[in-house]
Amino acid sequence: MYRDVSACHTYNYGDALYWDSRYVQEANSGSFDWYQRYSALRPFVRKYISPTSRVLMVGCGNAVMSEDMVKDGFEDIVNIDISSVAIDLMRKKYEHIPQLKYLQMDVKDMSFFADDTFDSVIDKGTLDSLMCGNDAPLSASQMLGEVSRLLKPGGVYILITYGDPTARIPHINRPVYNWKIDLYIIPRPGFQRPSGSTTLKSYLEPVPTTEKGLLPADYVMEDPDSHYIYVCKKNDLPDNLQFL
Repeated sequence: MYRDVSACHTYNYGDALYWDSRYVQEANSGSFDWYQRYSALRPFVRKYISPTSRVLMVGCGNAVMSEDMVKDGFEDIVNIDISSVAIDLMRKKYEHIPQLKYLQMDVKDMSFFADDTFDSVIDKGTLDSLMCGNDAPLSASQMLGEVSRLLKPGGVYILITYGDPTARIPHINRPVYNWKIDLYIIPRPGFQRPSGSTTLKSYLEPVPTTEKGLLPADYVMEDPDSHYIYVCKKNDLPDNLQFL
């Protein structure tokens, strides 16, 4: 397990000071959604999360995804971000929408919340940010441990990331989290299949993986810049208690 140096450029995306500075500079630039908008993610969100669920959006930034979810009927979304600048901006923007709550918080320590608090956790690029920071493997394990702790039995952690299974499965597929993982792969926004393509592959179907959670050797990626969606469902009981 390692730091994602290939995708981090020269920025330390795991640093609160970086994000505070960025949100100050972009205060008048409007919202920004990493990777995918809600319209593309809606089929997965609606499949795995009930509108009455209590949802935690980690690393919310100034994205409008939570707003779009409320417009789609979701009733309780708690948004957190390490940047106090982003949280202040979003609190003011959405002070009239009671379904949205905003808290400044580090995803590596969410002890403000009790165990089994949320039905679902959505992560669009936050784990990726930590993988660009110092002590990336430790930061990732701290965050994922907190996510697992906060999820109710049967709850889901939906991770949207650029990280393929070789880079992400070693972090998320640990017995201590007790997650059953389904993988989806969706193309980047604006991607169009080549003319004459006869593929019947559906982006809404889970991708078959090997026993280790990796892509089969013969799997063909239509869009090399696709995004990966890992749906991690927390089992009701630890594996060693399933058959007692």
